[in-house]
Amino acid sequence: MTPLPPIETERLILRPFRQSDLAPFAALNGDPEIMRHFPRTLSRDETAALIERIEATRARDGVCFEAVEEKATGELVGMVGLNAPDFEAHFTPCMEIGWRLARSAWGKGYATEAARARLATAFAPAAEGGLDLDEVVAFTAQDNAPSRAVMARLGMTRDPADDFDHPALALGSPLRRMVLYRIRRAA
Repeated sequence: MTPLPPIETERLILRPFRQSDLAPFAALNGDPEIMRHFPRTLSRDETAALIERIEATRARDGVCFEAVEEKATGELVGMVGLNAPDFEAHFTPCMEIGWRLARSAWGKGYATEAARARLATAFAPAAEGGLDLDEVVAFTAQDNAPSRAVMARLGMTRDPADDFDHPALALGSPLRRMVLYRIRRAA
């Protein structure tokens, strides 16, 4: 599949990662406050490997998480994007929307703005360069109130019966229990 082209919103550019993104993305992934809803922080080398995996997935599948650049400054402020999870659950196969932003980008509506733009791509007809999907999901640790608020602002809804234990997280991990939100094309 041809990779989705970069897109611009009012304040942001969603694009493939560049080599110059490594240092700011590694700083983001190494910040314990940002990574508190993930199993652990990532080192610079682990971040480099993550970028490689993201870009390999984009080359293979046409979609994956994208670098988010603030237009006004040219600064990398995180990642947002569509991704097909590679684990088995009652809702897979599926397409998810996800985000991770630097603290400097918190509280500005960037996650909502960027995710809304990519959701438009997800639901647009293939003839218009979209993915023509019927549904997109998002999931996070149950105590991740900021991400859950973004999901709600996007118009996503949650049925507690859909919540699940993430198979990649250890039994007993406080992050294992995930809440699942959904949005359908009609929304």
